Amino acid sequence: MPVRICRPLLFAWRNITGHRLLPEFARRKIASHRSIWILWPDYCGRVPDTGWTEVIALVAAYLIAVVTTPAGISGAVLLLPFQVTVLGTPSPSVTPTNLLYNVVATPGALYRYWRQGQTGGRLALVLITGTLPGVVAGSFIRVKLIPGPHVFDLVVAAVLIPLGIWLVLTRPASAGKPDRRARQIPAPMLMVLAAIVGCVGGIYGIGGGAFLAPVLIGSGRKPSEAAPAALASTFVTSAGGVITFTILALQQHISVAPDWPTGIALGIGGLAGGYTGARLQSRMPDVLIRRLVGVLVIAIGAYFLSSGLD
Repeated sequence: MPVRICRPLLFAWRNITGHRLLPEFARRKIASHRSIWILWPDYCGRVPDTGWTEVIALVAAYLIAVVTTPAGISGAVLLLPFQVTVLGTPSPSVTPTNLLYNVVATPGALYRYWRQGQTGGRLALVLITGTLPGVVAGSFIRVKLIPGPHVFDLVVAAVLIPLGIWLVLTRPASAGKPDRRARQIPAPMLMVLAAIVGCVGGIYGIGGGAFLAPVLIGSGRKPSEAAPAALASTFVTSAGGVITFTILALQQHISVAPDWPTGIALGIGGLAGGYTGARLQSRMPDVLIRRLVGVLVIAIGAYFLSSGLD
């Protein structure tokens, strides 16, 4: 049922950051949020009660994936802050919703790699063996230990700021010239690293490919081997995280299940955006893209750090 509104600019995210709304804007059960109150001054009209959240999610995921894919990082890294501040996805269900994005968005790229004969092989199995139990542990930590927004803001900052610094300070490895001076990480150590990354993924809502791929390439593996392996790990890890959160939702009184319509809309946008970004990569200066994305990631991380410390 549409709601008639004649008010100045009002953002839905204020609902979840402590800002008091006018009496006629009673807070909805955000787990089923279906409207985003983004109004212009003196605007008077009807705001649809359904559909707009998914449309905005799809468009935003597409644009974010187009920008981040050439830089070699997952759009999920930036989608979680977008969900919190714009879409108003509640904590902690924002984490499995972000993981659901990965589940929907990654099969296209995996299929393309498979058609090219790139499956990740044994490396993919090693990564999955580590990340899958890691994401299950991270999911429990997210629900049981840090369900509140302030602690989670600090976790978001802890993930984004180092990643942004890494993007700003490093140069991408050449696809044809991996660093042969680097020593490949042994499988047992790589499995432990993957478990740690999976745990972070379960807490934050990312598959971990943004962290694993740079480490693999930096240790001397070919990008053609590292990329599909990291992506396969991201897909399986994210699917495990979504299942874990869905099971935990049956035992919790707070919203911890993914927002399925929003997550699927994000995934469809990411699927198309990732394909577009991959096609545009050869026409864009990769170093410049990484620098710009890195600065953006640091800025968003700083915002969440200040919010968590407030």
